[in-house]
Order: sequence, then structure tokens, then C-alpha cells
Amino acid sequence: MAPDLDGSASEGEARDAEPSLEVDPETGETPDLSAEVEDSDPGQEAAAEDPVDEDDSHEDVSHEDRPEAPAGPPPAEVSALARFRAYTFLTLGPLVTGYVAIAGLLALVTGIASNATFTTAGVLRAALPSWLAAHQVPIEIFGLELGILPLLPTIGVAAITARTAARAAARLDLRRPGQATPVICTVAGAHSFAGVVFAGISSGAEVGADPLAALYYPALVSGLAATAGVARRCGLLAALTHRADSVAVAGLRAGALAVALLLTAGGAVLTFGLLTSIATARDLFPMGVGNAVGMLLLSIGYLPNAIVAATSFVAGPGFSLGSVTVSPLEFHGGRLPGVPLFAAMPEHHAAWWPALFAVPLAVGVVVGRRLRHVDEDPVARLRAVTVAAGVVAVCFVVLAGTAGGRLGRGNYDPVSMEAAALSIALVLWVVVPGAITAWFGGPRPATDPLPGLIDDDPEHEPDEEPDQEPAEPEEPADEDGQCADVPGPRDSVEESGEVARD
Repeated sequence: MAPDLDGSASEGEARDAEPSLEVDPETGETPDLSAEVEDSDPGQEAAAEDPVDEDDSHEDVSHEDRPEAPAGPPPAEVSALARFRAYTFLTLGPLVTGYVAIAGLLALVTGIASNATFTTAGVLRAALPSWLAAHQVPIEIFGLELGILPLLPTIGVAAITARTAARAAARLDLRRPGQATPVICTVAGAHSFAGVVFAGISSGAEVGADPLAALYYPALVSGLAATAGVARRCGLLAALTHRADSVAVAGLRAGALAVALLLTAGGAVLTFGLLTSIATARDLFPMGVGNAVGMLLLSIGYLPNAIVAATSFVAGPGFSLGSVTVSPLEFHGGRLPGVPLFAAMPEHHAAWWPALFAVPLAVGVVVGRRLRHVDEDPVARLRAVTVAAGVVAVCFVVLAGTAGGRLGRGNYDPVSMEAAALSIALVLWVVVPGAITAWFGGPRPATDPLPGLIDDDPEHEPDEEPDQEPAEPEEPADEDGQCADVPGPRDSVEESGEVARD
């Protein structure tokens, strides 16, 4: 029975709800209600006192029992001993490996050279400034600065450092971007300390280095290498792409592709120059197997520098060695050093050199085609092209500045790759054709047509003349041609046999 309107239950229900106080006919005692109350579950009393809606209770329970989305496997517990071993290997591994590799190379060159005297102490002592040179620290030889240093050993020590940092991050089970900071700082600090120590040991000999340059150059090279080594493991690339929008990320990737294509073009031009000057390169090798091998190793070490110079030549600014200038639009020849790698340099100007400008122009078109579908808004595509040009400018400023340098005080000093002019030229080669291709080659947002004086759309034309009156509906006719009476609602009710109620 439903409760009354005032919320009270009926008398029968109230009587049933009251506990029974009848006397037991066998014992003659009334039941003890306090025991029943004590035996009852306190949770049931709390539920009875505080009723909860059935839907709300199910919702709360399901919310509490719902498992959270897994964020990947939990990081493994790394013991203090394993952490100490990992950081020790991270600190000493790249230093020892790089020094041993350089010392072994020097021992090989000294052992096969014709007029060189091989001693273990001399090789170990010469490996100290060579290690600094591999980290792009300018070396002073008898007071003359050697600033143009081979880039291939730098690439080698950077690869060793990056691999060591990646292994240390894997041993420590590092997974977050913030965890990469101790690894990078440890590597950079160890290389800075080693650079200052090596410069101090070499200061009294014929070959020395500036302690300040030995402090920050190794730290910069090793820090960048360690960052590249832990970037994927610690999620640095994922964090960068998460913070930047899709247009900027596409521009960064297109810029990296442009850098690779431009260096490939420079390598192709250098290869063409060497293949067409094989006889000259053969004549530049010294007599003796040992001396020839040493000269070959020297040329291989400077091969990345030559690729950067060839890229600058293709882009327009060119390069210079003292008074010798080589570019598609300007050429001043002269005598060159007796290194086989210089055999690729031309002896005189050629009228077809400006045709090489089609190479960076094609790279700009490739960048534009890659970014033409990155967004429907043409302005957003221009922003992506600008980001790509910025990546190219920064990379080649660093490469051109590192590939050149001082070369004593002779006729070939200094060696310049025209870093500033190269950066500006490549920005123009990427931005202009890339922007045109991305602007006109991609989709454009649909725009509403401008309203005209005469609307030719047939959908908006009126079907009837405005002056014509609407026709009156015709009444239905019977068989005799007379209008039949339309039955009303009352007549239809009477015919159906139903009686309308008042």
C-alpha cells in the first residue's frame, strides 16, 4: 500500500514494523531485543540510517574499481652499485675509448712513415693534443695556430659518446626527458675536465692549446653527442613534437631533409671533381708507402670539410684559402697545398658553373612539395617553409664555421667557407621556391562567392508571378456534376455508430 500524502505509513504497516513483544508460551519470558540489536551488522544499520540512491552507489563503485590507463611498464629498480657502475662507465668510457683510438691511429701512421721515429711515450704524448683537435680545440704548433681541423675524427668521437650515453640510459632505465639532464651534464663535465688537464700537460711542449678553449669545446661536442644518444630513450624527440604544433614539426623534418640533400649535392660535386682529376691527385701523393698512407688518412680526415666547401660552392658564396677564391661567380686561382684532396679544385673558371644553382633551387622545390599538404591555410604552409629554412641556416652556420679556420700565417691562411653568406644564400634558395610551391601547390580553403547584381541561380527564382492570385481549391463534385457536401466531423461520428458524449 502506498504511503499517505503526509509521508506516514498506514496503521497495519506500522504494526508490522514494530518488533513483536509476545510472551513465549513455553518459557513465559519476553524476547530480549538488545541481543538482536547487538547481533545485527553495524554496516546494515549505517546503510539503513543513511540510504543511498541505487544509481549513485553503482556509479561510485564503478568509478573506484575502474583501473587507470597503463602508462607503460614501471621503471626497474636500479641498485646503488649498478648506478655507480653506469655513471663510472659514462664518465670514463668515451674518454678512454677516444684516446686509445687516436693513439692507435698515431701509432699506425708513425710506424709506417719513412722518416718517423716510433716511441711509445712519444705516441702517448702526441695523442693528448690530437684528442683536443678531435674535439675542435685549436692547436698551436710552434706558436702558429692550426684552426682548420678535420671533422671526421670529431664525428667519430661524437658517435662513441652518443653510443655510451645511450647504453648508460638503458642501464639506468631512464624514460623521462628530465632524467636525461644528469647524463648530459656528467658527460660534458668529464670532457671539460679532461680537456683542461690535457691542455695543461701539453702546454710545455711544441704543441699546445688554450685552456679556455679546451674547457668549452669538448663540453659542447660531447654534450651535443650525449643529447643525441639519449634523445629517443628519454623521449626528448617525443616531448619536442608534443609541445610544437604539426606545422612546426613538419617544417623541422623538411629542414633536416634539405640539409641532407644539400650535403649530398656537395658530396656529388666533390666526387665529380676528384674523378676528373685522378692524375693530379696521384701526383700529389709523396714517395714511400708509409708517407702515402699517412697522406691518404689525412685526406680522408678532411673529407667532411671538403663536402661543406663543395656545398658552399654549389650554393653560390664558395670558399677561400687565403688569396685563392673559388665560387661560381668569382674565381681567383693560385698555388695550392700538396694534399691529394685539393686536386678536386678547378684550375680556371668555367662558364657553366652558374648552372649548378639549379641544385639548391631543386632542393627548395622539394621542401615546398613536401609541405604543400601540411595545412589547408597557405599562410600556415609558409610558416612551415620558414621553419625549414631556419633549420638549414643554423646547421650550415655551424658546419661552415667548424669546417674552416686558421692555417698558420702562410699564403693559405685563413680557410673560410663563408659561413654568413652561405647561410643567407641557402635561406633564399629554400624560402623562395619552397614558398611558391607550397602556396600554389597545396589546397586552398573554399570561399563564398561575391554577391552580384543579378542572381542567376535558378533555385532562387520564383515559380509564380507575384501579381497572380493563388487559385481557390475546387470543391468535389458528385455524379450529377453538383458539388457534394463535405461531411463534417459530427456526421462522421454518427455514421460510425458512436455517440458523442457531452
